[in-house]
Order: sequence, then structure tokens, then C-alpha cells
Amino acid sequence: MSRSTARSSAIFLTALSVVSQVLGFCYRVGLSRVVGAEVMGLYQLVMPVYSVLMSVVSVGLTAAVATLSARYLALGQDNVARRTVGVALGIFVWLMLPVAAVVLVLYDPISVCLLGDARTQLALILLLPCVALTAVENIHKHYFYGIGRVRPPAIIELTEQVIRAGAVLGLLLVFLPQNPERTVGVIVLGMIVCEVFSALALVVLFGRRTGCTRTERGPEVRTVISIAWPVALTALLGNVMGAANAAVVPRMLIGGMTREQAVSAFGVVSGMTLPMLSVPTLFLGALNLVMMPRVARYCALGQRERTKGVVGRALTVVCVTIQPCMALLCAVGPELGRLLFGREDVGRYLPLLAAAVACGAVQSVLSGVLNGGGRQGTAATIALVCDVVQLGTTLLVMGRPGGGLEGFAAALAVSGVLGVLLCDWAVRRRMGVQTKLLRLAALPALGAVLAGQTARLLLERLRSAGMDGWPAVTVTLLFGGAVYVAALHALGVRPGFLRRAGKKKIDK
Repeated sequence: MSRSTARSSAIFLTALSVVSQVLGFCYRVGLSRVVGAEVMGLYQLVMPVYSVLMSVVSVGLTAAVATLSARYLALGQDNVARRTVGVALGIFVWLMLPVAAVVLVLYDPISVCLLGDARTQLALILLLPCVALTAVENIHKHYFYGIGRVRPPAIIELTEQVIRAGAVLGLLLVFLPQNPERTVGVIVLGMIVCEVFSALALVVLFGRRTGCTRTERGPEVRTVISIAWPVALTALLGNVMGAANAAVVPRMLIGGMTREQAVSAFGVVSGMTLPMLSVPTLFLGALNLVMMPRVARYCALGQRERTKGVVGRALTVVCVTIQPCMALLCAVGPELGRLLFGREDVGRYLPLLAAAVACGAVQSVLSGVLNGGGRQGTAATIALVCDVVQLGTTLLVMGRPGGGLEGFAAALAVSGVLGVLLCDWAVRRRMGVQTKLLRLAALPALGAVLAGQTARLLLERLRSAGMDGWPAVTVTLLFGGAVYVAALHALGVRPGFLRRAGKKKIDK
């Protein structure tokens, strides 16, 4: 992929991601208002199981397909890149059959003993076709991402978002009122509808592009597995501990509230506050999808300086954009949560959760660098360590009197900081790429703190002057953004700062 093509792909994916994430966030806001905090809490209990199943049957395979497609295309072996999809699908079938059998036999103990709530049983059963369709979709999608053809699958993904919102909300409007178990099942049923569309669309798109390649030899199964298993194992262990976190938190809250209240409180934090904070990270998927194939290609060709330039620019974009967004959301988050979700408690624990989201954004980029550079095992180990630390911190802090959900937020923040430090160390030591992360993050962090504090004071003044609601939030965000830009200018951070993150040595 040429430099201009990569830039246009990044711009296109970012623009599409903006639209997709806005639609997704609006869908979540509408969903939370329709079903309430308790059902959102049950939904958040079920979705980690979905992630566990996906990590077993799909996550590693999609990483292998993207990496091998980019690698074979760089070496001029386009036919081998095409056959990678067939090999991955064959492995998926052999993985999916025993996984489905286990869930169908053990769905009752999984819901009661592991998740701690029997009302998740129907959703667990309905997850199986959803997982199968999503896996087929993702394997084909990542082939296109690997070869640099990002636009068709990205458009299909956006269409899928629209269909999901329409299907889920439409089914809820038709079948409500229902008990919480059936309501969560209806949500999963709507997810199946959208996955049918996206899986069929990508299979047809792949068939039209590649034609008949069955007689051509693809990569060895062991080659695909060697790339897939570290990613899959890491995702599996991490998602298992994520599911443990989701199950443990409501149980540890029960000491001071009922089961329903505990699930509702967990639903507010995980289903409302964190999604609100995650909106500014909407471009990370596009950034990683463009960055990882380039890192894989440059590493395969031994072009370390080009790798350094790509990594530097990616980290700079994340540091310059995510930090002020988190600071401003901390300032207006309580008011924004009340306006969007109709709940006063959405704005609780914002500083800790914002720190966790910001660190997670940086860690996501650094993990993408490690995966693209063939260091899947290192990225897997780091992710596993962070998940263990998060679960341990959750149990330790929440187990103390008065720990509550603040312990959960603190565990997320501690795990995020540790992940950034370990990933940065691995990129520098194992790949020989100097990230200069501290220098890239320091000045934007100062500007973000100034903008956040100014925005908080302004919002208080506007409220005392009688301005409230959306006008106050809009004025505050605009003014805070202007203060941040002015602070960057005063600190000497100008557009050249972005280019100096590695451009000089990339395309000589």
C-alpha cells in the first residue's frame, strides 16, 4: 500500500468509524432508555461470555488472516493470501462444533454458577448462532483489511450497525413488556439478524473478488495456528477474567443492596458510563487496521525506520486527541450522563474510568504494533498480566468495607497504566523501536489538564447564571476545546509536532 493510499484509507476508515460509533452510541443510549439499568446489567453479564466464545473460535484466526494476507501480498503471493481464508474457515468449523456442544449441555450451570444469575440462560443459547455468523464475517473482513482493501468491508460494517439498531430496538418495541430474561434474549436475537446480513455480504464480496482458487495451495494449517494461538489464548484468558470481573462485581455489591440493585449499579458503570467515555476512541479501530498491515510489511522487509515512523505518528495522534477528550468528559460527564441516560449516577467515578480509557487507547496501539511485528506472544503475555492485575485489584479493593464500584474503577485504571508501561517496554526492547511515549504525551497532557479544569469552572458558572442542559454542555465543550488548542500552541505543539513523530525517515 502506498503512502497516499494508506492516508486515504485511514481518513476513510476514520470518517466511517465516526459515523459508526455515533450510531452505536445512539443505539446504546436508546437501548438503555428502553430496557433500563437492570437489563443493561444482565446484558453486560452475557456479553463477556460472547467475547469468550469469540476468542476461542475467531479472534486468533482473524489476526492470522490479516497478518498472513499482508505478508503474502508483500511477497507477491496473492493466491496464497486468498487461500488463507479457506484454511481459517476450516479451523473455525472444528473449533465451533465442540464449543457449541459444551454451551448447549452446560448452559444452566454456566448461568447459575459462573454468571450468578439464571436469567441469562436464554441469551446464552442464542449467542451460539450469533458467534458463528460473526466469526465467518470477521475472517473474511480481515482478509480485506490485510490486503489493504478496507472500504467495502467498512461500508458493510456501517450498514450492519444500522441494521442492528433497527432490529434490536424494533424487536423490543414489538415484544415488550417482557421479563428481564426474555428481554436480554430479544436483544441477542436482534444481533443475530444483523450478523446474517454482514456474513452473507462479505462472503459474496470475497467470492466476487477472488474467483475460484480452490485448486491453489494455501498456507499450512500449522502456519495459521502458530500466529492464531497466542492471540486466541490471550483473548481467551483475558475474556475469561473479564467475565469473572463482570460476575464478581455484582456479587460483591450485594452486601449492601439487593441482587437487582447490584446488577443495576453494574449496568450503569459498564453499560452507560464506560460507553460514554469510549466515544472519543472511535478512530482507534481504523488506526490499527491501517497501521498493523504496514508494520507487518515493513518488519517483513526489514525496514525498521519506516516502522518507527508509523508507530510514532500513531502514538502522537492518540496522545493529542484522547487526553483532552477524557479531561473534558470528566468536567461535563455528570451533566452529560443525566441528559443522555436520564440518571444522575452515570457521572460517578469519572476520573478513574477516564484514566483507564486513555491508557487503554495507548495500549491498543502498542499491542497492534507488537502483533503486526510478529510479537504476538509478547502482546499476549502483557495482556494476560494486566487482566490478572485487574481482577486481583478488583477483589482486593472491593473486598474492603466501602470499596464498592470505586474499587472496580481503580482496578481498571491500575491495569491500564501497567499495560501501557509493559507494552512500551516491549516495543522498545523486543522490536528495537524507540517510541518516545513520555515526550509525545507530556505536553498534550498539560494542555488537557488546563482545558478540563477551565471547562469545569465554566460549567459551574453557567449553571449559577441559569444556563443548564445541552446549551451549557455545548458551550463548555467548545470553550474547553479552544483552551486546549491555545494551550498546545503556547506550549509549542503545532502541526509540525505531528509530522516530526517519524515522518523524516519514512518515505525518503
